[in-house]
Amino acid sequence: MILGGAMGKTALDANAVKALASLPSLDELRAKIVGLIQAPATKIAQVVNAPAAKVARVFQAYAKKSEAA
Repeated sequence: MILGGAMGKTALDANAVKALASLPSLDELRAKIVGLIQAPATKIAQVVNAPAAKVARVFQAYAKKSEAA
């Protein structure tokens, strides 16, 4: 049973100690920040590449149609 604790000069009650214990580690927080930064960049890359992929599929369809004829 936890009655309380201290963090520096700050006194903590039992609820504050439990809240502090439930916080994610520094490594987890860093991973979340990196994920948040990378997500928009990935979406931008997908949006930029999508039109080029569509054009390539259209050309491929025309090429197949020409070969069939």
